[in-house]
Amino acid sequence: MISVMLVDDHALVRAGLRRILDAAEGIEVITEAKSGEEALSFARECLPDVVLMDINMPGMGGLEATRRLVQHHPGLKILAVSMHSREPYPSQILAAGAVGYLSKDSPAEEVLAASIWLG
Repeated sequence: MISVMLVDDHALVRAGLRRILDAAEGIEVITEAKSGEEALSFARECLPDVVLMDINMPGMGGLEATRRLVQHHPGLKILAVSMHSREPYPSQILAAGAVGYLSKDSPAEEVLAASIWLG
């Protein structure tokens, strides 16, 4: 079973991602965070396999949260999911330690396939 943490400041986005992932066999969304700070705390408690990370959030954004998560949990796979599909965002989050980048325009099947591939 692939355990996933969703990190996005928009409840509707988290709910949509959860619905997509919950419908798949072998994937379990174990927690949701609405900020980078919550993501750091929840990752220590839940130890997910995969994190779907938004970039722009109030407080600690996805770039810094990704840097810290990778530093403290080296085996954690972070997939950035952002509304920003143009540079410099993809390069920045990948340099911070994310292993993949999807635009929020991506079809649900792409999010699902990436989550399975990372797990």
